Amino acid sequence: MGGLLIIVAAFVPALIVSLYTLPGLTVLLATLGCALLGFADDFLKVRRRRSLGLKGRWKMLGLLLITAGVGWATTHIGYMDTEIYFPLIDVNVDLHWLYFPFLFLVIAGTSNSVNLTDGVDGLAAGTCAVSLITLLAIASIDWIRSADVVADRSKQYLDLAIVAAALIGGVIGFLWFNAFPAEMFMGDTGSMALGGAIATLAILTETEVLLVFIGGVFLLEAVTWIIQIATFKRTGKRVFLMVPIHHHFELKAWSSTKIMVRFWIIGAILCAIGFVLYYRYYLRFQL
Repeated sequence: MGGLLIIVAAFVPALIVSLYTLPGLTVLLATLGCALLGFADDFLKVRRRRSLGLKGRWKMLGLLLITAGVGWATTHIGYMDTEIYFPLIDVNVDLHWLYFPFLFLVIAGTSNSVNLTDGVDGLAAGTCAVSLITLLAIASIDWIRSADVVADRSKQYLDLAIVAAALIGGVIGFLWFNAFPAEMFMGDTGSMALGGAIATLAILTETEVLLVFIGGVFLLEAVTWIIQIATFKRTGKRVFLMVPIHHHFELKAWSSTKIMVRFWIIGAILCAIGFVLYYRYYLRFQL
């Protein structure tokens, strides 16, 4: 439950400096909601002294309620609608009512994918820090581009940047103690919270599609896990030695530090691609 330290370290400065706009509060509440789900899971594991914690259906129900809150908030923000923009092909798709199942897929998928990534010392914390830094840059540029005069710029984007910065501080502070050899572990409390935060920041900056790159490492972990399960059920054979994929490299005799650093590098490259796509395609929507 070391993730509690991330939550406290991030929320204290965020609440002190926050502008208390609806987007900023939405990210904080979604992060807290996901953290509570993770905490319930961790607490039950400790109490029962076994690896089985909160049942999957209760997690999904909790994530559904969080998605409902985020969906309500997004529909009450003037600059947001139910359209999803796809860069490269330069197409806007209006999902209408399908927008809300899409939000659930983004929030549930990201939070659980970060949870899968949390298996090697410093791996999840480091990759989350890189993703959050990218989202901080996006929110900051959105704020700068929202108006020519500083006084007229969007407080909503600024508040998102403040919350993202606070989360980065909490994660980096935790990483000091979580890098190999780890002195503490974030558990589901931290991984679910960070996944929820990343997903909600992407939703409120309207860069959900870019999560394919900004959360690329988490997507890789989830996809390889799905491939392994599907292949084994169908053929009885394993594609990887063990999933999530970082365990495959552990069984290949890679050290924890080697896995951690190389996944950080991959995450940084993917985030750079995501940021370039944002800068190339999304900025024209500002001003």
